[in-house]
Amino acid sequence: MSSPEELTVDGDVAVRDFGGSGPPVLLLHGGGANLVSMQVLAQELAPQLRVVAVDLRGHGRSGDGPWEWDAVLGDLERVCGRLDLPEPAVVGWSLGGMIAALWADRHPRCPAAVSLDGTPPPSRPDQCAGIDPALARADLERLDAAFSAMRDSMARPLAPSDVEAALDQHRAMARRHGAPEEIAAGTFQRNLTTRDGQTWARPLPPVVAALQQAMADLDVIPVYRRVKCPLLVVLATDDLPEQQPFSQLYAAYRRGFESRLAEASEANPRLRVVHVEGASHALVAERPAELARLVTAFTVPAAGPRLRLDRA
Repeated sequence: MSSPEELTVDGDVAVRDFGGSGPPVLLLHGGGANLVSMQVLAQELAPQLRVVAVDLRGHGRSGDGPWEWDAVLGDLERVCGRLDLPEPAVVGWSLGGMIAALWADRHPRCPAAVSLDGTPPPSRPDQCAGIDPALARADLERLDAAFSAMRDSMARPLAPSDVEAALDQHRAMARRHGAPEEIAAGTFQRNLTTRDGQTWARPLPPVVAALQQAMADLDVIPVYRRVKCPLLVVLATDDLPEQQPFSQLYAAYRRGFESRLAEASEANPRLRVVHVEGASHALVAERPAELARLVTAFTVPAAGPRLRLDRA
């Protein structure tokens, strides 16, 4: 495989083109990350695909701009035009998985789209099944407070000691997931930006707030029901350590979401669902080789018959 090439499209969308002669695929990272977080998966995919990883707006080395789904999809359209990718497959993790589903909805001739645990976080009691609504409401308020505290902690410049502490945290998380420490550190470092002589971590607070609202407003199930191209939804089964204080809430949310997902799968023969047992939302770091096999089987006809999966 040749060395990846760094490009900037129209001066504001940063991409890394891994090259390759196979069918093209756009690789989209999760919220708060950037294209470096997808590097191991990209390398696993590159032998059979031409992989182009993208920094979503507000992340990495891409520009900010308003966070709107149509605008983000427009960024990807521009990438495809600049790199001559008329009909790429699209694979996204977390936030990127939501975008992959929206891309599939807009592009019925897309050869394949894959959402890697691209499920919006819980935001309403009615999304949660088998739990008292009052309890769900209380847990959602605690979860919102945790997200707000995280956003507030990012609303200030970072001292050198803050940067070192954050790097240590990212390396520790990588060890926990069995992932390369240099990828975790590189992901954090790519999101650092300097303004007025001060260091900040991207995405910046206004982008984080807009992202949270956009995800809360997004119902992906109707999107899954109406897509006209092959769509694979890959779901993790376990909580992250950060989610464990809300384990009852997340379990109820999964029950509600997967019940609706099963109905969508029955209604749409193009939709396939698979669970990665024992994986958490960090499955891209935990299981890159396994995910690459799933993605390749689903997106590359020459690799064999299209992946046959049990429906949710």
